[in-house]
Amino acid sequence: MAKSTAGKSAKTPHASAAATASAAPTVSVAVTAVKLRPLADRVVLRPTPGDEMTKRGILIPDTVKERPQEGEVLAVGPGKTLDDGKREAMDVAVGDKVLYAKYAGTEFKLSGEDLLIVGAKDILAVVER
Repeated sequence: MAKSTAGKSAKTPHASAAATASAAPTVSVAVTAVKLRPLADRVVLRPTPGDEMTKRGILIPDTVKERPQEGEVLAVGPGKTLDDGKREAMDVAVGDKVLYAKYAGTEFKLSGEDLLIVGAKDILAVVER
């Protein structure tokens, strides 16, 4: 009985997320860790949620909210393949906060979380705080 408990504790989401953080880019979503590897020069972002209320306390409905333009990098592709066969280096890394073009990328849901995948050309700047 002790063996099965020890084996399961090593497979907790926190342990697996820490073990894969230094390996291939991954997206950890809720309890399960989902490996997501963008192709070429694409980047997976978690958009920063916009304000729900104005400074004076008025609720902003979803239909008039602006799309967020800031997000956190969750996974980075290997880079664009150049004509000579080499890979172009990516300017962003996992964990960076970035600004991206307003209508860039493709929105999708993964395990109930709203994510965005954009090309490297749509990332405008890295936010350093």
